[in-house]
Amino acid sequence: MPDKRLTGDGLREYCLAKPGAWPDEPWEGDTVAKVGDKIFAFLGGDSVGLKCGANRDEADELVATYPEHVRKMAYIGRAGWNTVQLGGAVPDDEILELVDVSYATVVSKLPKRLRPA
Repeated sequence: MPDKRLTGDGLREYCLAKPGAWPDEPWEGDTVAKVGDKIFAFLGGDSVGLKCGANRDEADELVATYPEHVRKMAYIGRAGWNTVQLGGAVPDDEILELVDVSYATVVSKLPKRLRPA
C-alpha cells in the first residue's frame, strides 16, 4: 500500500481474513474481531485496540515510541492492550504486524479445541 493509507475498512478486512476470525458486536456500536470466543482486535474506525504485550511494561514500549498515536486502552490496558491510531505516525505495516501478534497471542491462549486449524 505505498500510496494508500490503511483505513478502518481495510483493517477490518485484514483482521477477518485471519483463520477462524469473525466479527462481533458485544456492545452496541462497537465492532470487534474474535477468534474462538476471544477478542483480538477492537475495530474503531480510525483506530484499533490490540494486545501489544504480555503486560503493561511491554505495551508501554509502543506508547513510548509513538506517544501521540498510541495510548493505553481504558479498562484492559493494564493487561497489555493499547489503542493505535490509524493514519498517524505508526506505519501501516507495523499496525498489520501488531494485528498479527495480537491474533497469535489470543490464539495461543485458546483451548486446543477452539484453535483454528
